[in-house]
Amino acid sequence: MTSPHSPSAAHLDERLDAVLARLDAAAERAGRDPREILVLLATKTRTAPEIVDAVRALHRRGRRVAVGENRAQEIATHEDPALAALESELAVPRHFIGRLQRNKARDVVAFASLVHSVDRPEIIDALARRAELAGLERDVLVQVNTSGEESKGGFAPDADTISEAVGRIRAAGALRPVGLMTIGAHTREESAVRASLRRLRTLREELADPALVELSMGMSADLEIAVEEGATIVRLGAAVFGPRAV
Repeated sequence: MTSPHSPSAAHLDERLDAVLARLDAAAERAGRDPREILVLLATKTRTAPEIVDAVRALHRRGRRVAVGENRAQEIATHEDPALAALESELAVPRHFIGRLQRNKARDVVAFASLVHSVDRPEIIDALARRAELAGLERDVLVQVNTSGEESKGGFAPDADTISEAVGRIRAAGALRPVGLMTIGAHTREESAVRASLRRLRTLREELADPALVELSMGMSADLEIAVEEGATIVRLGAAVFGPRAV
């Protein structure tokens, strides 16, 4: 674990202070309590010690925090005793946020309390089957392609389609739908990004399903817009950890 007085710890503190200031300012503009927003650490390529340091630093700041795996194949690299002990000590949940293949459903069900990227019917069926076999129940989010970009997964952004997906999840028995997830439009045009994130919120309003409380949206580049539009979970990677090593 990094010493709290080391240069790397100082850099982590600087990054966290900067990104939390952004989050807090956006929440204030929207009349929201920023401490109700879950900071989900996107841990792609990060080491277990890096994750431990970030979790502890966020906890010291009184923030809600979860650890988010982007790749099923990286799960094993983060099975570190120190990280496991910390997650247990602070009740830090682990989520899965990456694109999921059916043959990885068993691995994801085994560790993730919440799966964000339920983006097609066959993934619903695969997760439900693996959860039932393991005797587990898992919370899931329906991923919605609110930007309409072909490169992104997700269900079409209309209420009937999402309602059908939610119904399929409930019928599976081992899964609980608890909200919606999207990835904002990939553009520098703020109005397009805002429209793609706002659509997730308006979809939830149209569905009027009291179980769908979570809106997972917003990353390092667009977190302010996401918070202003109602995100309950923001996924942060580079803004917390710094640039990934090439």
